[in-house]
Amino acid sequence: MNWQILNSGLGQLQATGWNSGKRFVNSFAISKSQMSRSFLTAVAPQRVVGQSKNMEDFTKNSNNSQLDPFSVVRREVETISERLRHSVTTTVPSLKTAAEYFFNRGVEGKRLRPTLAMLMSSALAEAPPAEEFMIADLRPASVYAPELRRRQQRVAEIAELIHVASLMHDDVLDEAATRRGVLSLNSVAGNKIAILAGDFLLARASVSLASLRNNETVELMSNVLENLVAGEVMQMTASQDQLTDMDHYLSKSYCKTAALMANSCRSVAAISEQTEEVRKAAWDYGRNLGLAFQIVDDILDLTVSSSMLGKPALNDMKSGLATAPVLFAMEEKPELKPLILRRFKQEGDIAKAMELVEATQGIQRAKDLAAEHCHKAAAAIGFLPAAQSAHTTLCREALLRITDKVLTRTK
Repeated sequence: MNWQILNSGLGQLQATGWNSGKRFVNSFAISKSQMSRSFLTAVAPQRVVGQSKNMEDFTKNSNNSQLDPFSVVRREVETISERLRHSVTTTVPSLKTAAEYFFNRGVEGKRLRPTLAMLMSSALAEAPPAEEFMIADLRPASVYAPELRRRQQRVAEIAELIHVASLMHDDVLDEAATRRGVLSLNSVAGNKIAILAGDFLLARASVSLASLRNNETVELMSNVLENLVAGEVMQMTASQDQLTDMDHYLSKSYCKTAALMANSCRSVAAISEQTEEVRKAAWDYGRNLGLAFQIVDDILDLTVSSSMLGKPALNDMKSGLATAPVLFAMEEKPELKPLILRRFKQEGDIAKAMELVEATQGIQRAKDLAAEHCHKAAAAIGFLPAAQSAHTTLCREALLRITDKVLTRTK
């Protein structure tokens, strides 16, 4: 890895005022030995991310550390949410209620995935989207949309449908009682209805996907479904060696979380007929952001209460899973290994494991790893083509700011 190039690029990012550099340096300090580790994922070999010719031009005028990245495309994401509420209706009353459960106002969540898709769309556009695209497109999912922006909005819609369907299925597998601060669908309607509602959302996503008439996007978003299944099976069937292996953990995290972000970002680039280098940069951004998001999620599962999370705390250990903080802690406290291998099933295992983790640098090292992936995501933005408008630059800055939001989120 070319440390001089990477450090130069990150120094420029911090010098602009984005991310209030000190927070990164103090709370998520990364050593070169940590960053040089090579982690495997269930994807092709990665390009080395360095300083692009556009990074300096892009970062030198970036000076808005107070930017709320979600606000930049909020109106458009609202129109996507409105379309989603219309698209998940059905004439079967119980299925309609179940399918709409997490799309009702107030329980929609952060809508991170559609936000990423639309920010990446604008980061690659020559001008801001026209006002007409701020009105919900209520054409049936099966109808082709000739407008580029509408097709990119449909990618955002598909991403959210897949994400919510995966939550419904996960809650059944995990026997979760809450989600997004309310009762989980399986708690309200039962496991069978929750599974079928998730299947229904995936079916609706498939119809929208087919209507895009873009082979690469169909393949990318279909692969997300394959990755979600693979990740869940990897988690359920891990061998004794895999239970304590960081590479296996990251491969599973890519499949369960990062693949959707990576392939959504690449899909909007593919639909707008960007070059392969730009498509790869969009994918790199989504992949690294997704890995960071999952690592932080696993940290919060150990450090934040259920009431703040909006879902059960310590759920990973209760499910028999050792995540990044625990795996790092095991390197300092080998007595964690037998607890991990028996999936924390004996009485007192979870309490003992937490005591051991808290006595190590496991949580901090997991933060460092998340920060490493956020740095890589930020660096990928430098490979996008020269910005064509102030709005394009704003959306790229918003993508950078999201990396900070991921690291500092508390739920």
